[in-house]
Amino acid sequence: CVISYITFPVSGRLCVTILRPHRYSLEDEPSNLDEMPLMMSEEGFENDESDYQTLPRARVNQRQRGLGWFLLGGWKVLCGSCCDCLAHICRRKKELKARTVWLGCPEKCEEKYPKNGIKNQKYNIFTFVPGVLYQQFKFFLNLYFLVVACSQFVPSLKIGYLYTYWAPLAFVLAVTMVREAVDEVRRYQRDKEMNSQLYSKLTVRGKIQVKSSDIQVGDLIIVEKGSVLGACFIRTDQLDGETDWKLKVAVGCTQRLPAVGDLFSISAYVYAQKPQLDIHSFEGNFTREDADPQIHESLSIENTLWASTVVAQVIGVVIYTGKETRSVLNTSYAKNKVGLLDLELNRLTKALFLAQVVLSIVMVALQGFVGPWFRNLFRFVVLFSYIIPISLRVNLDMGKSAYGWMIMKDENIPGTVVRTSTIPEELGRLVYLLTDKTGTLTQNEMIFKRLHLGTVSYGTDTMDEIQSHIFQSYAQVTSQPSSSSTSGATPSRKTQTSGPKVRKSVSSRIHEAVKAIALCHNVTPVYESHTGVNGETESAEADQDFSDDNRTYQASSPDEVALVRWTESVGLTLVNRDLTSLQLKTPSGQILSFYILQIFPFTSESKRMGIIVREESTGDITFYMKGADVAMASIVQYNDWLEEECGNMAREGLRTLVVAKKSLSEEQYQDFENRYNQAKLSIHDRTLKVAAVVESLEREMELLCLTGVEDQLQADVRPTLELLRNAGIKIWMLTGDKLETATCIAKSSHLVSRNQDIHVFRPVSNRGEAHLELNAFRRKHDCALVISGDSLEVCLRYYEHEFVELACQCPAVVCCRCSPTQKAQIVKLLQQHTANRTCAIGDGGNDVSMIQAAHCGIGIEGKEGKQASLAADFSITQFKHIGRLLMVHGRNSYKRSAALGQFVMHRGMIISTMQAVFSSVFFFASVPLYQGFLMVGYATIYTMFPVFSLVLDQDVKPEMALLYPELYKDLTKGRSLSFKTFLIWVLISVYQGGILMYGALVLFESEFVHVVAISFTALVLTELLMVALTIRTCLGCYLASLAFLNEYFGIGRVSFGAFLDLSFITTWPFLWKVSAITLVSCLPLYIIKYLKRKFSPPSYSKLSS
Repeated sequence: CVISYITFPVSGRLCVTILRPHRYSLEDEPSNLDEMPLMMSEEGFENDESDYQTLPRARVNQRQRGLGWFLLGGWKVLCGSCCDCLAHICRRKKELKARTVWLGCPEKCEEKYPKNGIKNQKYNIFTFVPGVLYQQFKFFLNLYFLVVACSQFVPSLKIGYLYTYWAPLAFVLAVTMVREAVDEVRRYQRDKEMNSQLYSKLTVRGKIQVKSSDIQVGDLIIVEKGSVLGACFIRTDQLDGETDWKLKVAVGCTQRLPAVGDLFSISAYVYAQKPQLDIHSFEGNFTREDADPQIHESLSIENTLWASTVVAQVIGVVIYTGKETRSVLNTSYAKNKVGLLDLELNRLTKALFLAQVVLSIVMVALQGFVGPWFRNLFRFVVLFSYIIPISLRVNLDMGKSAYGWMIMKDENIPGTVVRTSTIPEELGRLVYLLTDKTGTLTQNEMIFKRLHLGTVSYGTDTMDEIQSHIFQSYAQVTSQPSSSSTSGATPSRKTQTSGPKVRKSVSSRIHEAVKAIALCHNVTPVYESHTGVNGETESAEADQDFSDDNRTYQASSPDEVALVRWTESVGLTLVNRDLTSLQLKTPSGQILSFYILQIFPFTSESKRMGIIVREESTGDITFYMKGADVAMASIVQYNDWLEEECGNMAREGLRTLVVAKKSLSEEQYQDFENRYNQAKLSIHDRTLKVAAVVESLEREMELLCLTGVEDQLQADVRPTLELLRNAGIKIWMLTGDKLETATCIAKSSHLVSRNQDIHVFRPVSNRGEAHLELNAFRRKHDCALVISGDSLEVCLRYYEHEFVELACQCPAVVCCRCSPTQKAQIVKLLQQHTANRTCAIGDGGNDVSMIQAAHCGIGIEGKEGKQASLAADFSITQFKHIGRLLMVHGRNSYKRSAALGQFVMHRGMIISTMQAVFSSVFFFASVPLYQGFLMVGYATIYTMFPVFSLVLDQDVKPEMALLYPELYKDLTKGRSLSFKTFLIWVLISVYQGGILMYGALVLFESEFVHVVAISFTALVLTELLMVALTIRTCLGCYLASLAFLNEYFGIGRVSFGAFLDLSFITTWPFLWKVSAITLVSCLPLYIIKYLKRKFSPPSYSKLSS
């Protein structure tokens, strides 16, 4: 919204989004750039030479689209394309345009603007059931079982009881639907709560209360807190991650109105640019028509409030609502995340289905294709359907729930919450970790550490010397006779500067430096209100009660707050500030007043901020400026120490600022003010014209000092980052902060090790510059990359593949000035180009898009609220917890799920092998070996708990996993679940199934029911022994044997009685025959496992021993 009384364009405006069209045509670029090799020197670029080695280009091979392509996934591509096309037609976006908004008159709007409502639900009442079913049946496993279950309604294809097929499928779908329904209800309740928030709307009849969802473009909305001063502060942590308060200024024309109600008596409108993603810029004009002459005021980002920000007192006219606010434009929608393990198991089930069809064809072929062979073929497919166990999904889902419970109950990472229980295995497969900076790696709390004056440097242990110099300086001035001066600074300054060539004393230089730091900033002191005796709230400022007890500072940068707090600690205190003046208090209690003539705020382009002040007592005008050393080096007078000392402080991990000043005469300032005001009213190239006028002042400024501020890191950030690096995880830092700050934190947090170089990617704006800079970067080896969001956009536009390939070779990458959309785009690029698993971690609303785009999103509950934590898959309380979360829980989840998945498939393959042997012996008849409850019970009651004990297994103790993070590297190769391990389990299943069935046929006596009894009991016993063979801890063995004894002698005997001969299974012949068959099926495998562990032990076994 636009601030009007303090009245702003309430622009619910958000952040920069990068769009990458397929083709770009730039008229000013050389036409031969496409043909030029990327690897080229600057000279080669100029002389059109191409003798350097070129980078490999991205080659996209067009597949031949035939029947094979269609069957191997082409059908999915075609279906997806059709769905996307239909969705595009249904949700065709309206073109965004600039708009004219009349104050307090929504009915005058020329167009219909979107409703100001929030909607985060995935489904509605009509799409819920189809949507959930689609999400389930897009997996081959569930789709296959749906087809098999439906086939049982055909009498000629019916094999067994309907419940043996429909009950497990219905159970899986019911659990999934209930879980999704609960999530949808929670989303609906959160949205309803947000949309029902009440706001005060200003109308001709006075204030009325309206719901958030009923706010329209043109409404005047009141957000009340505090008093109206013509300025207010907003906190934008949900947009750009910064927790600091930013000063916003009201429109001057409306601020001069006598009363709030007069806003309706004037005829005024705001012309605003179209909705866009950039949160760092806004251009518009405010026009009052009923004035003579008409009043025109330019509107910039300083006159706007954004949606999703925290704001103090304001009345604003609404410019953007709903989907057109920047917070929504920069937010990506949540997607259903599927783990890599699930995708791998899905591929294996397809392979099993192929084997099942081949086996069925072989059986029919051995029959000689006699009779209705096609029907027999389908019966065999149904008969062997247990080769793909539906219990696989049930077991894995239960296992994932168990992993989530273990994570949340881990006392070493208290407060951890698992919000997405379907992807805990992803924590064990990560290659790239993309992290936010502010609030994630740092606490965003600044401490002043160093002041350097060129010849002398002061640290934390010598600050008392500065304090004594300040006390002495002001004590000398106040002791001098002065008739009317209330400022103690002026005589001292004049005495010190009377001789231009005389070298200043250290005391005077400290005095000037501290005074400059105390004046050159955008900090406002705020005094807490206190309640009087009669219950009325009194303002501390009202009676000029500038007490130190209740004073706090608000500013757009924590650096500035740290500097002002430091000047307070050494004796010069900022006690009051408004739009036009500020007051300082000296150690003796005197108040020094200064008029603020101009402020030039910090921008990422200028890398500096300035202020022009007039001293009240003397009328002297001084231009103060502070900024990054790279920007200030060419502005200040020649010196021989600035560059060296900046380097020294940067190596200590300090954020440096150079402070300078320049005295102006009245004529110089008036000339500057006229040119500056004229530039500010320009519609075209306003920013460039304003910058040119300001730069005319920035000549030969006097260098005062260099400051060093430390941004405190979160607890144990350095050892955690080192742990992750040793585990083979590449860490990228994506931040909305400035380049210098991001580089400094990368060094201090040891994201970049001390012996590594840092390559700062030069700002580029077109294809040619990007070409040269990529060539320069290509020649660097083993260095960290630091790049800004604007340069990144240009590189991805023209050289996406080459840039990502080079960046992925870096040990660390830092992307600064990133918008939320850019963060999500970087995550998607890594996923597309590397096919590795990515993890994003952040703590603010600006990190939500990145967290949702990554394969695994982790949110931290911090100062920036819970938005990232609620949107993430996993929520932690401190960054250091991520080490244990990945190394211990990620490892265990992946290893356990891989073993569990393969074991459940083994359980299905072994019984299918027995069925094949049985059918072969009995003339290839399509008759089931086991009937009804035995088949259902085999996959559930008899073996579920013992097999599920694999969930409690661990190969390495947690302490060892943290001590040797190199073990984590093996997990990313996916060796625990691969086609190799799958084939080994297939061979084991074929061997054991053949032994069990042939053994039972050879040893059975007079009745066929004895074959079923012997083979089924031996089968269950073999499965339990295989569990014992697979697990590595005694706890699992104990639980497995306990569960078996309970089931076999309890539930098992009761259920066996319905299908087996109870008198036979209690005899000695039965027991020795079962024991003999089980021994032959399992003993060779135990021997092979022992020999393998002895002569080729895995890496973790060496640590275990």
